[in-house]
Amino acid sequence: MKKTTQVSDPITEPSTVESPSRRIGLAATAFDMEGLMTDFPNATELQKFVYDQTGLVLNLKGRANRVKYQVALDTLNGIPPDLEFLGSENPYVDKNDLVPVDAMKEVPAQSQEILEAGPLITSFLTRTFPHPDPEWKSTGQKCDVVFRKYYNGIITYEILGPISTRAVGTRVNKFGQSTPEKIVWVDPRTGEQVIRTARGGLTAIGTRLRAYMQAMKVNKSNAWDTWIDRDFVVIDAAGGSDNPWGV
Repeated sequence: MKKTTQVSDPITEPSTVESPSRRIGLAATAFDMEGLMTDFPNATELQKFVYDQTGLVLNLKGRANRVKYQVALDTLNGIPPDLEFLGSENPYVDKNDLVPVDAMKEVPAQSQEILEAGPLITSFLTRTFPHPDPEWKSTGQKCDVVFRKYYNGIITYEILGPISTRAVGTRVNKFGQSTPEKIVWVDPRTGEQVIRTARGGLTAIGTRLRAYMQAMKVNKSNAWDTWIDRDFVVIDAAGGSDNPWGV
């Protein structure tokens, strides 16, 4: 018989591998004023870099160099900027590529005549009037008009909407795409306007609106008399509302 000899594997001690030392110290990786001024020579590029690193929008244009670079450096190093240095527009957005939008008009406030008219007696909302804008009117668009009658007899009207936008003109942007020159508001709102005075006189537009509503028949009457120029008689309990004969 042959003898077999079992050879055990040699025991090896675990070796410790030393990690290479950093060639650049941690302090050297912090943002530096000289580096910012060299790499980002203007406020636009500086704002983009800060936005990429922190997500914050800075308003640095027009600031002195020592101020804008110090603010950017502080922000990059975790120091929150003062509110006066915070912006709201993405620095990557070129305003020249944006389509300007006209400001929305302000709705006139109630006149003193309406404020002194007393309690509201009745109101009537209709969506049958054609839109005052010629282009919208040609498409059959309607507008919302509310009529109000007050205690002293005055009647008002107000166009409430709808509000929409319209593209005006055409231009080609730097990407070769056709875009509108600007966007305007199609805003028919009038605010509340008097169309019949307390003495019963109608304004010019009041005459036209009354004629329009009188042409709308409601049973044996019309919309003006039925829904707008109507009165309510209020009899309180002291006046004997439970006994109309007064006896």
